[in-house]
Amino acid sequence: MPVKIHPTADVSDKAEIGEGTSVWRHAQIRESAKIGRHCVIGKGVYVDTGVVTGDNVKIQNNVSVFHGVTLDDGVFVGPHVCFTNDMYPRAVNPDGSLKSADNWVLGQTFVGRGASLGANATIVCGITIGQWAMVGAGSIVTRSVPDFGLVLGNPARLRGFVCRCGARLALPPVEQLGPMDDIEAPCPKCHDTVVIARRDYERMDKKPR
Repeated sequence: MPVKIHPTADVSDKAEIGEGTSVWRHAQIRESAKIGRHCVIGKGVYVDTGVVTGDNVKIQNNVSVFHGVTLDDGVFVGPHVCFTNDMYPRAVNPDGSLKSADNWVLGQTFVGRGASLGANATIVCGITIGQWAMVGAGSIVTRSVPDFGLVLGNPARLRGFVCRCGARLALPPVEQLGPMDDIEAPCPKCHDTVVIARRDYERMDKKPR
């Protein structure tokens, strides 16, 4: 399948775009970016140099994906999501001189297979978002998220776990678990069963919202 690039999009001839990918109005994809097959790059999306995505990734309108970000296969990035890549951002050095590319440390961010990032979320650099995890709209994510984890708020806290279909999982009370048991959590929607690591379950914030 051919690549579809809207006439108003700015795609570097040094970027790699996989077959079947669509790039919509006013998107910009810079040099050395690698976009997988059958991806959708929405209106006004900025993809920085060196960004890598897998196949079947959907990046919705007005998202900024900066240098240092890797998105695995099947990741969904909602509108207006912003990734950061510098833990200590400054425009200038202590002497007032303008910072250059050599005056800062790049923060790496990885988003695992099938994960979803809700609209207007901010992803602080240096973390991993696990496969099939879900980030609630407007959340500010400052810590790594486990596989299947559901995080919400500012700062985002682990509030539960979700199925591959997106439904929230039914979790047994901790009193029913042995000291080393992982958790088999049934999905009330598709009836699949997801195994949650005990260490991840114990991270969950169980306070009522």
